Parts: sequence; structure tokens; C-alpha cells
Amino acid sequence: MCTVSYVFSNNTVIITSNRDEKIARPKALVPKSYMGVYKKMFFPKDSKAGGTWYVLDDKGNIIVLLNGAKEKHIPKEHYRKSRGIILLELFDSCDCIDKWFSIDLTDIEPFTMIVYLNKELYQLRWDGELRDTQKLSNQEKYIWSSSTLYPANIRMERELLFNSFIQNKKVISGEDMAHFHEYTNIDDKENGLVINRNNTLITQSITQTVINQNKMMFSHKDLVANQIYESTFLML
Repeated sequence: MCTVSYVFSNNTVIITSNRDEKIARPKALVPKSYMGVYKKMFFPKDSKAGGTWYVLDDKGNIIVLLNGAKEKHIPKEHYRKSRGIILLELFDSCDCIDKWFSIDLTDIEPFTMIVYLNKELYQLRWDGELRDTQKLSNQEKYIWSSSTLYPANIRMERELLFNSFIQNKKVISGEDMAHFHEYTNIDDKENGLVINRNNTLITQSITQTVINQNKMMFSHKDLVANQIYESTFLML
């Protein structure tokens, strides 16, 4: 929920997310399907709050969560509801963009969500007071880093690394992006793509979906347990 990339290459969509989390937080549950009110959803569940940072369905729709909005905020001691629960409430709706404009975000901690819905791409942000909605090109390449963990200069450095990586490749694969998210700037444990800040805050997992035609290939790599969970879905 702290580094996300979106890549369109060779008619393929690749969405990859690194989850940075406190090592003391209970381990997330293995990705599996859950039935909501309106749809079946597939996601790794946060065992503490019950939400998630990465969810998809069998139509190729995906939402990924990052902590914080455009700039770092001062967190309160308590919030009304987990951001990961808000993500699921948005996703489990008839139209999550319509839901975005009506959902109650009072007393919800700031966040950014990357939404791939009906083959369209959106960036949704809540800064604690206002919501910001941007429709992005679904045929471009983007990277986001959480404002709560990475100051503006570090976010810019990561973007430069990302741009350098993609410019050197005519065609980009899921394997390419998985490698970028795991091994870029590997010696920098403070601000590399995979971090370990004094064995307190670490990158716990890398989650990715590759969409090509009517096929979705999902992978979730647990970096702590060194285990990989993979699933393939045919889009309905």
C-alpha cells in the first residue's frame, strides 16, 4: 500500500503494489475470494482491520490503496474506519466511481486509490477534507509512492528510476515490473523499493495483476515468509 505502478505495454495492463507495514502488525491472510453484497472479490485480507490494500474481480477491475494523499499529514490517534474497509465498500458497489462521490469519508485518514474500472484508470484522493478525482490515460505508465513514508524528493527520485527503467524497454512484462519492485535500489533500505527501517517498518509483500485480453494473472509474494501465491482468472 506504499508503492504502486501502472504500466500499459503491448496491449497488456500491469498493476503492481509493494506493501510497507510495521513488522508488529499481524500478518495478512492469504489472497482468496470473498462474496460481497454486489460481487465476488479476490484479495489478501488485513487480519487486523479486515480490509485490504489490493482487490480485484472477475471483470478485470482493480483498486489499490496507498496511505496518504498528495502530501504527508499529521495522523490522529483514532479514526472512524479503516481505509482498507473504505476500499472494499467502494469496490463492492454497482459503480465504484459513483460510490466515490457519495461515500462518507468523515473521520477517515487520508489516502490515495488507484482504480482500474471498465478499462479506465482513475486516481482518487482524500486529504481529510476534500476529495480529488483524476481520470488518467489507461495507455501510459505511472508510479506512486506513499506521501506518509516518502518525502517529495524521494518520490521524485523513485519516479526518475521508474522512467529510466521503462524507457530502456520496448516491451514491458509482468516479470519486468515484479523485478523492478523487488530489486530496484536494493541497497537503500530506507527508501529503496523494498525497505527495512530498523526492523520496525518493512516491505512485507509485492502484489501484481497482469491483464491481457480476457486473462488475468495474479501473484502475491510474501517477502517475509518467502512464499508466492498465484492465480489465473478468465474475465467474464
